[in-house]
Amino acid sequence: MIPNLIAWSLRNRWIVLFLAAGAFAWGIINLLRNPVDAIPDLSENQVIVFTEWPGRSPQIIEDQVTYPLVSNLQGIAKVKNVRATSMFGMSFLYIIFDDNTDIYWARTRVLERLTYAQRLLPEGVIPTLGPDGTGVGHIFWYTLEARDMNLGEQRALQDWYVKLALQTVSGVAEVASFGGFEKQYQLVIDPVKLQYYNISLTEVVDKVKANNNDVGGRKFEMSDMAYIVRGLGYIKSKEDIEQVQVVIRNGIPVRVKDIAAVQMGGDIRTGIFDRNGNGEVVGGIVVMRYGENADAVIKALKIKLKSVEAGLPPGVTFKIAYDRSHLIEAAIDNIKWKLVEEMAIVTLIVILFLFHWRSALSIIIQIPVTVAISFILLNLFGVSSNIMSLTGIALAIGVIVDNGIIMSENSYRHLSDYQNHKNNLI
Repeated sequence: MIPNLIAWSLRNRWIVLFLAAGAFAWGIINLLRNPVDAIPDLSENQVIVFTEWPGRSPQIIEDQVTYPLVSNLQGIAKVKNVRATSMFGMSFLYIIFDDNTDIYWARTRVLERLTYAQRLLPEGVIPTLGPDGTGVGHIFWYTLEARDMNLGEQRALQDWYVKLALQTVSGVAEVASFGGFEKQYQLVIDPVKLQYYNISLTEVVDKVKANNNDVGGRKFEMSDMAYIVRGLGYIKSKEDIEQVQVVIRNGIPVRVKDIAAVQMGGDIRTGIFDRNGNGEVVGGIVVMRYGENADAVIKALKIKLKSVEAGLPPGVTFKIAYDRSHLIEAAIDNIKWKLVEEMAIVTLIVILFLFHWRSALSIIIQIPVTVAISFILLNLFGVSSNIMSLTGIALAIGVIVDNGIIMSENSYRHLSDYQNHKNNLI
C-alpha cells in the first residue's frame, strides 16, 4: 500500500501540495482558536457547594448541614464521588463528575438538587454554588497601592468598585477580595441597661432589622398627575441606628442609643494579607472561567485595569502581584525559537551533506505543516497550548526532521543505484 501511495503522490504532486496547503491553513485557524495557558489543567471535573452558618461548631455543621447535603447530592447522574469538609461556621462540598460531563450541565443538576435539599437545612442556611472555575483558574493577583487610605476604605473601594468592574471582563468567573476590613455597623450593647429596661437581645436585633427598610405605598392621582407613595427607611449613618426605637416604657421611647453604643468597625478576620513584609495590603484574585483562553483573558483584564484605574481616587494605583501571562509568553517564545532553530539546523545539515536546496526545502516544509496539523488534534481532544503540549511538539520536531532526512537520503541512494545500473547496461 505504501509504495502505491508514494507512486500516486509522485504522479499527482499538485494535488498533494494543495492538500498540504489546505491542512496548513486549517491548522493555522485551529492554532488561533486554541486556548493558551502556562500549565495543563489536570483538575477534576467538579462543582463546589459552599454553605455558611456563622458561629456554629464543626460538629454541628457536619450533622445539620454537610451530611444532609452529601446524602442528597450523591444521587445525581454522572457523579463519580462527593467529598465534604466541615469547619467552624462553614461547609464545603466537592461533587466530582465524570471527565466527559459538561461542567454547566453538572452545575444545573446540582442546583436542581440543592432546591430539594434546602428543606432539610436549618432555617436561614442557604447553600450556594462556587465559581465555574478550576483548580488552576487563579490567573491574576493584584493589590491596591493607596498610602492615604486606611484598610477599611481600601476594602470598600475593592468590593464596591474594582471588583464589580473586573467581573465584567469576558472569561472571568470571580474576583475574590482579600485583605483589609469589611466595614459594618457595630452595636456594643450594655447588658445592665438591657436588664434595667427589661429588653431582650432578640428585641433589639428585630427592631434594628425592621427599621432598615424602604416600603412602598399606593399610587394616587391629583391634578392630572400620578404620585407614588414611598416610605424611605434605609439606614445611612450610625446616627440613624441610634434613633431606632426599641420599646416604650412609661410612655417614654427607649432608643438604641439609650442601651448601646453604635460604632463603625470591621468584621472579624481570620488572617491578613502581607506583601513582601512591608505591611498589610488589599487586593483581589481573578479566577478564570472553565475552558477559557488564559492569555486572552489576562490581556482583556489588563485593558480593563487601565480604564478602572482612571476612576480611582488620587494616589491609588494597582500593583500586580502575580501574572501568569509571563509564563505563557515564555512557553510560546520557547516553541517559536525551537522552530526557527530546527529549520536553520536542518537547512544547514541537508545542504552541507546533499548539496541540494530542493531536498532541504522539502524537509523544512514538513515542520510548519506538521506543527499546524497538531493543533487540529489539540482542539479535537480539548488540550490547550501549555508548557507540556508545546514541549511535546518541540520534541517531536526532531522526529519529523529525522524522517525527512532519512527519506531524502534513501531517495538519493535509490537514484544513485538506478544511475549505476543504467550506466552498467550501457
